[in-house]
Amino acid sequence: MATLEQITQKVRCGERISGDEALILWLQAPLWLLGELATEAKRKVSGDKVYFNRNFHLEPTNLCVFNCKFCSYRRTKGDPEAWDYTMEQMEQIVRDRAESGATEIHIVGGVHPEHDIYFYAELIRCVKAIMPQAAIKAFTAVELAYMIRKAGLTTEEGLCLLIESGMEAIPGGGAEIFDEELRSKICPEKGTTAEWFEVHDAAHRLGIKTNATILYGHVESLEHRIDHLLRLRDQQDKTGGFNAFIPLKYRNFGNSMSEIGEVSIVEDLKMLAMSRILLDNIPHIKAYWVMYGKQTTELALSFGADDIDGTIEDSTKIYSMAGAADQRPVMTIEQIERIAATAGLRAVERDTFYNEITR
Repeated sequence: MATLEQITQKVRCGERISGDEALILWLQAPLWLLGELATEAKRKVSGDKVYFNRNFHLEPTNLCVFNCKFCSYRRTKGDPEAWDYTMEQMEQIVRDRAESGATEIHIVGGVHPEHDIYFYAELIRCVKAIMPQAAIKAFTAVELAYMIRKAGLTTEEGLCLLIESGMEAIPGGGAEIFDEELRSKICPEKGTTAEWFEVHDAAHRLGIKTNATILYGHVESLEHRIDHLLRLRDQQDKTGGFNAFIPLKYRNFGNSMSEIGEVSIVEDLKMLAMSRILLDNIPHIKAYWVMYGKQTTELALSFGADDIDGTIEDSTKIYSMAGAADQRPVMTIEQIERIAATAGLRAVERDTFYNEITR
């Protein structure tokens, strides 16, 4: 069994560590050491840069065929907090932001019981017609698997249809936790781990870049987290299509798992650092500021994160409905630059594909 000192040396030398070694590091390394190792790994990839983009979210509905125990977003038809936008309403949302300078439109929502892939292909075409300069990053693997299956298409056929309509990237949501036994307990109705990987694998083979996530801080163990990260590392070795990894913290407001509470900020920082250390082949680690809040996001930049997402423009409700501090999430460029500077880093605007933008 390797010692903490031996594992630390491997990380410093850029050598890949195993799951057993990751567990020792996670349990035994002091917080300052994890931060130091993650920062060294981050600087090898992105130097002193903190990436952000100008973006907004379009969330077509919070009606959903699935009823995950950790979800605070889902509502049933007729609930006063439910919404189900028409195509015209969604077009107007995009028109209202057409002059915002956004370079990315992030489209995710509930898995609608009635809409199939042709509805969403038309949505993408409409959005692209209004903002042709913005990249469309759309639909989690869970949404995609459902809409493609509903239309009777293969995964590749469905993705090709959406690509032809204007979809350019896929977000990482729906991964939750890959361990099949645990997944069956917290989201038994949701698409399987195999389906999540099938969608991302097919997207990568078609040249579509995607992100990946984990939902942590609920009833999973460290072994579950490490297993999740290693499965992503293996997939990246095969296809190389993941742009970024985003650890998503479980928030306990308004869902059926509320009694378990939330993990500490220290645990958040450890999760970020270990993600950067273990995922040596995924370029970017994102500290999603809407989830963490601005203060924790600043700390995250000293624990391996090199991206904090974007301006958002008060366009997402997923985490505000789960009790996040920012109930109307907006981040100005000046705030982003200040957060980066306080951490001794430099804010750099990017597009969806991490090409740097100079204005």
